[in-house]
Amino acid sequence: MLLEKSDKRDFRMVFYNPDGSGGMMCGNGGRCIVAFAADLGVVSGNFPVEFEAPDGPHTAVILSDAKSLSVGPNGNSRQIRLKMRNVIGVKEYPEDNSIFLETGTRHLVRFVSALEGYPAREQGKALREDIRFAPEGTNVDFVEPVPFDTQPTSPVTLNEVKGLRIRTFEKGVEDETLACGTGIVAAAIAACYKGISGRMSPDGRVSYDVRASISDLAVDFIPSGKGTGFSANDVWLTGPATMVGTVECFL
Repeated sequence: MLLEKSDKRDFRMVFYNPDGSGGMMCGNGGRCIVAFAADLGVVSGNFPVEFEAPDGPHTAVILSDAKSLSVGPNGNSRQIRLKMRNVIGVKEYPEDNSIFLETGTRHLVRFVSALEGYPAREQGKALREDIRFAPEGTNVDFVEPVPFDTQPTSPVTLNEVKGLRIRTFEKGVEDETLACGTGIVAAAIAACYKGISGRMSPDGRVSYDVRASISDLAVDFIPSGKGTGFSANDVWLTGPATMVGTVECFL
């Protein structure tokens, strides 16, 4: 990811996959680049952060100051709440127990059982190249609704009841990754579409805790409509962004 100057907002985020492809949003990358911008002094935690990304403008809120936590080797860790794009319309594949949607990039969410032992890499590669999603292909998320035995550490968690576990095969990486922000958002929205209960607030907002291999995150949004008219609005992704090191390049 590159943090570049912007004439319209606080900065511009440019994202590339390991294979050189770009032009799509990275949800966890968006949270991390906001924390990075705060480390550099480009933005302040006292105000919402506005930045440009490949899928359009985004807003983020820094919920915790780096000095209040000491999680990473350098003690720089923040909770970042990132507003994602609205999702309008999904395509369901009942025969695969799968749902296709776009959350800044393309995702196929497949609900499975026994996720821990599931062949996510092999199945992900096959589905990523499925002719239904050609020529761009798709990221593939394998999701299992499960009770969590420990409380996820997201600020939006209230009464822990049930969460989602996820494993993601990412195109452009061409392998399973430890966590995918746009995939985590896709999993929560697909769960809502499927009628898998999340926590409901009086204003109609639904929230889900999602456990990836490397971290616990939370997604909340306002669902509307059913079937082909389903949409998810005011979508937010919340989770930690932790400094693990620095690299200097000399050309």
